[in-house]
Parts: sequence; structure tokens; C-alpha cells
Amino acid sequence: MSTTNQTLSTAPEKPVTLLFEDNALLARLVGDHDRNLRHMEEGLEVQVAHRGNRISIRGTPADVAIARTTLSTLYQKLAAGGVVDVSTLEAVIRMTQLRESTRHTDMQRSADVHQTVQHPAQADATGTMPALKMRHGVIEPRSPGQAAYMQALAKKEMVFGIGPAGTGKTYLAVAQAVAMLQAGSVDRIILSRPAVEAGERLGFLPGDMKDKIDPYLRPLYDALHDMLPGDQVVRRMAAGDIEVAPLAFMRGRTLSHAFVILDEAQNTTIAQMKMFLTRLGPGSRMVITGDLTQIDLPSGTTSGLKDALETLGHVRGINITQFDAADVVRHRLVARIVEAYDVRTTALRGSPRDNGRQENNGTAK
Repeated sequence: MSTTNQTLSTAPEKPVTLLFEDNALLARLVGDHDRNLRHMEEGLEVQVAHRGNRISIRGTPADVAIARTTLSTLYQKLAAGGVVDVSTLEAVIRMTQLRESTRHTDMQRSADVHQTVQHPAQADATGTMPALKMRHGVIEPRSPGQAAYMQALAKKEMVFGIGPAGTGKTYLAVAQAVAMLQAGSVDRIILSRPAVEAGERLGFLPGDMKDKIDPYLRPLYDALHDMLPGDQVVRRMAAGDIEVAPLAFMRGRTLSHAFVILDEAQNTTIAQMKMFLTRLGPGSRMVITGDLTQIDLPSGTTSGLKDALETLGHVRGINITQFDAADVVRHRLVARIVEAYDVRTTALRGSPRDNGRQENNGTAK
């Protein structure tokens, strides 16, 4: 692939033209009826035209640069045997935008600091892209924040993933757990959530204990079934290789040679969080995920997750990855919704409600 005609410093009305050597790969790049190009136009302030083995891009220099890098990245991915679809296109655009926006900032990170707090805009500083091979294909980061998170999951004994829904914090943790189980790096996976959410108590729910807790744990089951065939999930759970249980079941245990994930951690109390964190045993990894804007605890109860982040901020060996709306990888509208709520929360910050206590959480889940 080569670039002709204009450079990026050229005025917006003059297009940049890209030449592609492999017409078969180019056809897959643009998609049926140039679908991927039309989708790119919607996501960026550019006009993209395809003729023969050429793609021309017209727009502001910044957006043209992002579009050109995106097309080049996707073309290389196809040449390496990868697959390009709309979700892949959106992911590459997102990562390119964040990389460009922070190109001139200080992105130095040291592995020796006591606490590693990764901001999504800094995550791709190393240029490395972690990946995990699963039964449905390769799981790759779809934002710089996810890239930093995946790197931390592969290296650190304890990782906190904090941010809104749709950022992949739980899904990627389960993927790393499955990869390590299959590689023999851990002997078992333990997935847990607080059993009380949205004001409900287990004692008031119908059925036996399994019936009561399964609805709360369903997202974890769903992630497992994405990583492993259903029969293997059942077999491994029967053998004790995979355990899905409410947080209360962790009390009094030492979890050795295990990959342990606590999801929805914002709904733990301080005592519950301390109990969970001190279950870490030899040869184990622990991941704690949560969203501090989605606390469902009773009024006056401090979130154990918020307290842990404040308490453990300088403890060596702990990684904290902060996600934001830029890392939401669901529908583009979801990212805009999350961002709108973030703006509103920032405007209200400083009120008595912004203290880690939940008085009347009206935020939709």
C-alpha cells in the first residue's frame, strides 16, 4: 500500500489517495458495497471514495490521518489472515483516535512504581498488542485501555478494572483466566459476585440456593461459554476446575493456584472486600472489577471497592486500570450515553452524595 497525491498538511478539500496492491484484500477491506467505508464516514468527519485499487480520503488533516492509519492497519490485519468487520473497524478507529490525541503527551510508565494506574489514553505507549486465542477466534484489545488491562492481567497478581459497562473489564478477565487454566498456569478458576444486587435479598427469592444465586452469576456463565464449549464448562465445573459462587462462599478459604475474579465489586462492603482480598493464596491471581457509578448498597453503606482503591493506592504489585467512555466497545450510542452520564456526574460532583455512599442511585444499569 502506498500514499500518493497530497500530504496530511494539505488543505482539507484536497484528498489523500491510498494505493493497494492486492485487489482481493482491498475488496474485503471496503466490504460489500463499500459498507466499511460508509461506516468510517459516519464515525469520522471524512469523505471516502473507492475506485479500482485506490481509496481517496477527504476531510480535515486530523481526521484524514486517523482514516489513513485505520485503513492501513486493517489492510495489514487482512494480509496476516485476520478478519475485518464493523466492530473491528470501530475498534481500530477508537484506538487510533486515542493514540493520536496523546501523541505529544508524556506517556512514560515504569513497572517499578508501587501502583500502576493505567489511563486508557496511555495504554498503547509500548506499542504492543496482547491477544488471547479462544474457540471463536483471537481476543484482541479494542481500545488502548483494554490493551493496558490485558497486559496487566498477564503480568500482575492483583488487578483492579474500574469503569462503566461495555468496557470489557469482566469479559477480558475471564478470557485471561481461561487461557491460564488451559496453559496449566493455574489449577482452577473461581468467579464470584456479591449475591445482593438492586435491593434484593436471597432469602426473599424463590427456589433452592442454586436457583437463588444463578441469576446474579449469569453474566459470568455467559462469558465462560464464550470461551469454552458448553460441555467442557459443565465437565470442568463438575470436576471443580471452575467454580462460580457468591462472595459469601469465599469466607474462611485460602485460594491457592487459582485465578479468582470478583465482579460487581462496587456492591461489596468494606468488610466483604477485605475478606475477599485476603483470600489470595500462593500461585494465585486476583481480579476485581466494578463501576463506582452503579452502587446498589443500602443508604449509608460505604462501597468496599471505593475504600479499597483509596486504601491500596500505593501497595506494590497491585495494578489499577481505569476505563472511561472512550473504552466502551458496545454500540457507539452506548459510549455516548456513558459519556453523557459522566458529564452529568462531574457537574454534580461535590454534593453530599458523592462520597462512596449510595443514597438513591437512579442510574440505569
